Amino acid sequence: MSTKGERQTLQDLFDPADVKLDGDRPWDIQINNQNIYSRILAGESLALGESYMDGWWECEAIDQMINRLMRLRLDTRFSGRWHLAWEIFKAKIVNQQRRSKAYVVGERHYDIGNDLYNNMLDKRMNYSCGYWKDAKTLDGAQEAKLDLICRKLKLRKGLTILDIGCGWGSLAKYAAEKYQVKVIGITISKEQVKLARSLCVGLDIEIRLQDYRDLKGKFDRVVSVGMFEHVGYKNYRSFMEVVDRCLKDDGLFLLHTIGGDTSVKINDPWFEKYIFPSSMIPSASQITGAAEGVFTLKDWHNFGVYYDKTLMAWHKKFNASWDKIKKHYDKRFYRMWNFYLLSCAGSFRAHRNLLWQVVFSKIGSQVEYESIR
Repeated sequence: MSTKGERQTLQDLFDPADVKLDGDRPWDIQINNQNIYSRILAGESLALGESYMDGWWECEAIDQMINRLMRLRLDTRFSGRWHLAWEIFKAKIVNQQRRSKAYVVGERHYDIGNDLYNNMLDKRMNYSCGYWKDAKTLDGAQEAKLDLICRKLKLRKGLTILDIGCGWGSLAKYAAEKYQVKVIGITISKEQVKLARSLCVGLDIEIRLQDYRDLKGKFDRVVSVGMFEHVGYKNYRSFMEVVDRCLKDDGLFLLHTIGGDTSVKINDPWFEKYIFPSSMIPSASQITGAAEGVFTLKDWHNFGVYYDKTLMAWHKKFNASWDKIKKHYDKRFYRMWNFYLLSCAGSFRAHRNLLWQVVFSKIGSQVEYESIR
């Protein structure tokens, strides 16, 4: 096919979303390299992201462009045929999130530099969706999220809390300071462990470098924020069984996770390669299926609309801080990170990705629970 024919084929794919090649609106794509047409048509979603990283195209508002494509599910037309078939086959026969690979995502995503996250996130370093219901700033939205979680868990002085995927210790520190609880937090990131331990000095908090499958002990409350996306569909049930093993009979478990509108068994190729290796977004049926027979569902809260605002706030802070941190990263990383933040914002704006907080109790528990917002 000629370059002209390839360009027209790509434009035909974009037309339903009203995205124009070399158009003049913020969501239109400006072409810098004519080889992009064959590259994207052959390499699908991986090539779309990689060609942006390489400077082959520009877009003033990637979030708006992705929103338009994903609202009409046009992104599914870019799913590779042989590549996708191989990834699906591999996902079925291999546990991509097996114990031996548990620390890979920590090394490749969370250990790339605390300076990046310190400059991009809120002052407490929360790397998950904020709760913007009454908040006006990123700091306010993240504190409101922490407060919401603690109220949903009905925290009180003296309780023991297990935080699976504790990050830099923001929730552990907030809960220990405000409610005088004892917290054990685990993460698979060495950089998070170092900083979290320094931030939580003097509080009844223990931060561990540990895989969730190695957990032992009993706790009054279990919470997991932004970690379930790394568990993988082959391990959803075993994750629930670990939580069940660690939760006291009268305890509560809160799961805070990104959710998808369809069940998947593989990650997006670009995100797999550059952002979150061996990760996947669970669906509602995958979560409830994994919990069935183990937990009783007490509450399901969706506020995915707030992840769009959170990601755009991170994007603004990242770009405002770039001159301070760019000595540690190259221009390709800069473009990669912007594509990551803006494409995620677009996916939440299109309601293809959601954000759920789900509260469970153990089967047979007499814990009374009323939904909190």
